Amino acid sequence: MELHKYIVPALAMLPCVQSMQARQPNFVIINLDDSGYGDFSCNGARGYRTPAIDSLAANGLRFTNFLAAQPVSGASRAGLLTGCYPNRIGLSGAPGHHDVRGIAAEEVTLAEMLHDAGYRSAIFGKWHLGDAMQYLPLQNGFDEFYGLPYSNDMWPNHPQKRYPDLPTIEGNTIIGYNTDQSRFTTDYTTHAVDFMQRNADRPFLLYVAHSMPHVPLAVSDKFKGKSDIGLYGDVMMELDWSVGQIAAAVDSLGLSDDTYIIVMSDNGPWLRYGNHAGSTAGLREAKQATFEGGSRVPCIVYSPRNVRSGVCNRLVSNIDIYPTLAELAGAKLPEHDIDGVSITSLLADPSASSPRKFFTYYYRKNDLEAVSDGRYKLIFPHTYNSNEGCRQGRDGMPGDIREGRVEAIELYDLRTDPGERYNIAGTLPEIESTLMAEADHMRGVLGDDLTGAAGTGRRLHAVKKENLTYPEEKL
Repeated sequence: MELHKYIVPALAMLPCVQSMQARQPNFVIINLDDSGYGDFSCNGARGYRTPAIDSLAANGLRFTNFLAAQPVSGASRAGLLTGCYPNRIGLSGAPGHHDVRGIAAEEVTLAEMLHDAGYRSAIFGKWHLGDAMQYLPLQNGFDEFYGLPYSNDMWPNHPQKRYPDLPTIEGNTIIGYNTDQSRFTTDYTTHAVDFMQRNADRPFLLYVAHSMPHVPLAVSDKFKGKSDIGLYGDVMMELDWSVGQIAAAVDSLGLSDDTYIIVMSDNGPWLRYGNHAGSTAGLREAKQATFEGGSRVPCIVYSPRNVRSGVCNRLVSNIDIYPTLAELAGAKLPEHDIDGVSITSLLADPSASSPRKFFTYYYRKNDLEAVSDGRYKLIFPHTYNSNEGCRQGRDGMPGDIREGRVEAIELYDLRTDPGERYNIAGTLPEIESTLMAEADHMRGVLGDDLTGAAGTGRRLHAVKKENLTYPEEKL
């Protein structure tokens, strides 16, 4: 893998600290915000290149049927960090400023699970699992945090809403407000490399949760005007640079054989922002809808000694990362139920049968809108945010959105029709019956607000707003 071209001079001087003794693997998760399935050049992006990401894809495992837990960032991140469908733990949508919602103390985050197995952990970037003190990363297993408590558009400069000042937090302390967002990609990368330097002699979890390419877009001077498609391409090029810097640091520290690098996105692109939005590569709809454009996201796993390179089209979700890392680290899973399944068998053989048999597309508070077995997808009647036929936004201003409606059950063959254009409902009764049975099973477990099913496996955590406290300022 040609990583030398991404190494900054300071990294070239790093010592090799890899031990000859067997050690637990390190994990680096790089989670982009609102990056679509078609935003990497290895997935067909045009107008810019993502060479660092492409190199990881060429030498690692690229998933083509990887689904976010929900098509919105807060819920998706909750799924990633708990291995649960977000509605199981009562964390839907995207928590905002002083929201009562957040990650409950009873849940075991990925960082908490790995901490018990001897790991050091850090998150640099966007958290979005609540901004109260008890919800922040340091109270939920992480040793270090620098970044934003929620999305970068939740600030006074939003084009449509008036939000309070956006805090930048280090540890548990607010260190500034409305920070120049052109700094974030570089700042998160610098923190990430520094963390790995300081923890290269022990197993670590590094979670880089980039604020971009979520609007408002911002890019440093070193990438401004570099792409052929404007600011969005510039931002993607800088994010690719960040991936390259982090991968190069892993390599320079002598940790490549003991480290898994995972690159993904939290949900599909926000198409209503037009030229400031990414690409679904022709998938239907986008963020905030459970069609493939909102749920199917890019994912690459790279570890030269441990992952077989290639392409995997098996059904996988970001909730599967949690049990997978637990197995690789020898960590103990929580005693309560989770929904993810370990995909270590796919990392060894991408053509193996997927341990995930079904994926249920929940959205909003607890709406079961679809179910898939990886090839066929059964969609139930529901309303959704639709971009089709709407005026797109431009240069940071959002376009229109309309209410779409699925009036009757729809069925799609995602192998031949990943864009969900040709409804074949009624033509494959056995397939429909199997998928319906799985949906009924999940309604019994997690419920379904669309049908009034209550469910028996949801862990709802009631929190009173008056019991929440918030970070102090240090300005």
